[in-house]
Amino acid sequence: MTEAERILLDLLDIERLEVDLFRGVGSGGETPTRIFGGQVIAQALAAAYKTVDGRLCHSLHAYFIRPGDPEIPVIYQVDRARDGGSFTTRRVVAIQHGKQILNMSASFHIQDEGWDHQHSMPDVDPPELNPSREELRQTYLERVPHKLRGELLRERPIEVREIAPLDLFQPAKADDRNHLWFRMGAADQADHITQHLLLAYASDMSLLSSGMRPHGLSWFTGQINGASLDHAIWFHAPVHFQNWHLYSMDSPWTGQGRSFNRGSIYSQDGTLVASVAQEGLLRRPKP
Repeated sequence: MTEAERILLDLLDIERLEVDLFRGVGSGGETPTRIFGGQVIAQALAAAYKTVDGRLCHSLHAYFIRPGDPEIPVIYQVDRARDGGSFTTRRVVAIQHGKQILNMSASFHIQDEGWDHQHSMPDVDPPELNPSREELRQTYLERVPHKLRGELLRERPIEVREIAPLDLFQPAKADDRNHLWFRMGAADQADHITQHLLLAYASDMSLLSSGMRPHGLSWFTGQINGASLDHAIWFHAPVHFQNWHLYSMDSPWTGQGRSFNRGSIYSQDGTLVASVAQEGLLRRPKP
């Protein structure tokens, strides 16, 4: 297990303060200046899971309300909205500085029977034919101020291989469809709940970037005032995140300072594991 993987697993191991009150670490995620959105979602889901027995999450819907401060912990307050025969519902509020930074509803379901179908996984190059995130970022070192190079090359827990990546600093205009492979090797010993938490964390990676592609933008061009506004996940099949998963994303609409983005997550054998949707702020910075 790498140090970055250990840090992420520790982030997801939140502390119980009271029966329905929990505390999570704010620092250590993907981004240094604010708490990574996937981190808050995963910790909120972890808090909800600690109040549920014998059921797995099938969907969650979250709203980002304020940027998270990585310098202090996050408090998670769980409301046990409903415990039914087939479904359990929880509401979670994430709090910093006495104010909400996220609220989330999550639903948990018993194992049930029904009909089955799914869309097929897109036909793309396998992960082995694509460069790693670390290899790509090495090529940008000369274009990054020296003081920022450590953050650019900092070890991350999630292994990422983008398919047809765009230049971070001078991205050409491209189709909104966006694909990457990701996994975390240390998930091989994780239980079903931790697998869900890891996928929830990773599901916020690159999703909003899909809406930037048709406009030749990226987070590194300095032309964007952007942030996630909401995030929804539907879990369809068991997750084994130690193995490669394809994140197939697109952005059907961008306008009025917002961008709507969708994602389908497939295991490498083609099983649709989860679906994701997110709307984000995407507007020009004010002078």
